[in-house]
Amino acid sequence: MQTHIVVIGAGVIGISVALRLRRLGHEVTVLDRKGVAAETSQGNAGAFAFTDVMPLASPGILRKAPGWLLDPLGPLSVPPRYALQIAPWLLRLWRASWKDRYMASVAAQSSLMQLARAALERQIADTKGEALIQRDGQLQLYEGEGQFNTSLAGWDMRRAQGIRFDLLQRPEQIAEIQPGLDRRFTHAGFTPDWMNTTDPKRWVDHLAHVFEAAGGRILREDVIHLQPTGEAVKVTHRGGDIRVSKVVLAAGAWSHHLAKALGDKIPLETERGYNTTLPIGAFDVRTHLTFANHGFVVTRINGGVRVGGAVELGGLHLPPNYRRAEALLQKAALFLPGLDTGGGRQWMGFRPSLPDTLPVIGPATQTPHVIYAFGHGHLGLTQSAATAELVGDLVEDKPTEISLAPFRADRF
Repeated sequence: MQTHIVVIGAGVIGISVALRLRRLGHEVTVLDRKGVAAETSQGNAGAFAFTDVMPLASPGILRKAPGWLLDPLGPLSVPPRYALQIAPWLLRLWRASWKDRYMASVAAQSSLMQLARAALERQIADTKGEALIQRDGQLQLYEGEGQFNTSLAGWDMRRAQGIRFDLLQRPEQIAEIQPGLDRRFTHAGFTPDWMNTTDPKRWVDHLAHVFEAAGGRILREDVIHLQPTGEAVKVTHRGGDIRVSKVVLAAGAWSHHLAKALGDKIPLETERGYNTTLPIGAFDVRTHLTFANHGFVVTRINGGVRVGGAVELGGLHLPPNYRRAEALLQKAALFLPGLDTGGGRQWMGFRPSLPDTLPVIGPATQTPHVIYAFGHGHLGLTQSAATAELVGDLVEDKPTEISLAPFRADRF
């Protein structure tokens, strides 16, 4: 039976969900205060990071965190004026790093990633989107044998999850895949099945175009309240009210404010990510480059180079600290000696993150007519097609491909 569904959020999650629901025959309207891919979905690294199954909340994180937090430009930082506000979230992060919960998170993340890989291939084929995909793999780089040996437990875990990779232990092997790296990088792990989009903004625009061509609607409206009313939901936005059969809440870092009105207090925080995009010719990037011990990546976007990453837990309202983007660019120039750092464009975006690194996917606790699809952290692009299929199954009242118990809204 066709239903009228409102999807709140026009990022990669919201648009993917909307397209899936429209393909299933539902009347779908997307509401977003700024428009398609106007927030975090436009400026990320463009990676479909299916091998990234290990959560930020990992065993031993407390040993690393003080050093990171003391460095305002390091891989993980908290601005001093935000420290008290985020303390409860950090406490949950610490609890999620205990071995029992960590292993449960890895298992849940792995199941979602396996679905995500297959779902993305279906989405690419369904939307004729192959021209926007780069299948060049990923190099995770290490400075010396010590860093490499420390990483081996993580590679063993990837192997257990069926992830393909090659471990490289000579600079010459690395140079065959990516020439031009500083020789301090002596070891690496190469994941050949890693994929990127040529441009995350263009990818979401492409999905939105297919959605609209299929009869879907996208409106610029700022949703301010949700209220279940029997078998429907009243959606209040700046321009008025509408009543619909179901709502999918996929508003990224702003989602928890609307969920709170429905009785769900979800501990969502923002990983503020920074990057600099350099023009075509800045460097010959041949694969996605991950400098894990420095918290950033270098990737090819529209033929240019994007240098970005790190985690700043600073909420939605503090002004950007673009010194972080500058610090990443300076490191990239050291690691890629031929990199031309001129003509760059800086950017900052809000990644919606939960303490256990898992998203919320499933119905609101007090009404089945609102479905949550948010909190994917830096994996929103990666998990978007899978999330869309799972939400489609929920709307159609069908069994989901994977268990959604680890992603339920009330797990906190």
